[in-house]
Amino acid sequence: MVREFIVEADGGSRGNPGPAGYGCVVLDAVTGETLTEAAEYIGVATNNVAEYRGLIAGLRAAHALDPAATVRVRMDSKLVVEQMSGRWKIKHPGMKPLAAEAARVFPPAHVTYEWIPRDQNRHADRLANEAMDAGKRGEQWSPSTSTADLDTRAARAAAPGGSRSADAEAAADIRAARSVASVAPDLGTPATFVLLRHGETPLTPQKRFSGSGGSDPSLSEVGRYQAERVAAVLAARGTIHDVVSSPLARCRETAGIVADRLGLEVTVEDGLRETDFGAWEGLSFGEARERYPDDMNAWLASPDAEPTGGGESFEAVAHRVAATRDELVAAHAGRTVLLVTHVTPIKTLVRLALGAPPQSLFRMELSAASLSALAYYADGNATLRLLNDTSHLR
Repeated sequence: MVREFIVEADGGSRGNPGPAGYGCVVLDAVTGETLTEAAEYIGVATNNVAEYRGLIAGLRAAHALDPAATVRVRMDSKLVVEQMSGRWKIKHPGMKPLAAEAARVFPPAHVTYEWIPRDQNRHADRLANEAMDAGKRGEQWSPSTSTADLDTRAARAAAPGGSRSADAEAAADIRAARSVASVAPDLGTPATFVLLRHGETPLTPQKRFSGSGGSDPSLSEVGRYQAERVAAVLAARGTIHDVVSSPLARCRETAGIVADRLGLEVTVEDGLRETDFGAWEGLSFGEARERYPDDMNAWLASPDAEPTGGGESFEAVAHRVAATRDELVAAHAGRTVLLVTHVTPIKTLVRLALGAPPQSLFRMELSAASLSALAYYADGNATLRLLNDTSHLR
């Protein structure tokens, strides 16, 4: 009988790039028993590199147990899951050899990949943080220091019907202490994202859903004027090093107007595209609610809910945007980059930087052609410097 394993893996970087580590655990798919754990401090690396290293270590650990087994990989990295599943292209040259190494451990037919929310990947996440903590002390992680089992019990105690045990309280104390201990000093000039929402399109004043699954409208005359005003103020400040745009027409047109004024080229990044609003594309909020009341209510209540017709949930957008953010922060360390994008990606970047809940997306105002700014430091901290500035339009 062929054995089946579950591999849960995670990686992290305190600075991105910065001190990094990974953790992984191999479980028996039938009993849920933990069969083996592994973690390692890997020096300075990005989040994506650490996540891939965690995947490779988990697959190797499973292979050592039974090279003929089938493996179900569960990770909270949408990037790794989608790339290893073959649904997303691997564009970063540093990721290609890591993905190839992971693919060689088992025959491809023996491995499947599943994305899970971060709170379901606590075991591997804890191991990765323990590895980074050990690296900070100048040591390597060892199994004797693992507290992942306490995390598991704490999660169970917090579940409905659970009770808060001494183990759960101990796990909470450990997490709180490590959170304080892991705060590092500022490590230099941040990567700064100046976030520009595209100028108006004919749909903007009507407040209609206009995402990546709709008609892809171009800028209106008002929108082109707004882009020229943004270009003038950014040229006067003279602080932009690079311009990156969503692939949608309204952003590429806005970015092109600004980049021409700054004497820069535009790089297109697919991860900055707007949410796919499914069957709601082109509808006003009221029209969508009237036609699809149950779906709309679910969407407003949960970040996991998708718009009618197979649109994109806010949770899916958050993982896409976070992966794109990590790649851009690594590529533009110490530089100021203009990201020309849409309402949801900008609000999501702000939400993630502040550690705010998904519901905060509905509590931010973001006008057409507005400017916001975020700074990402090498110690892992992010700060919000500006939100929804429209002074250049007045």
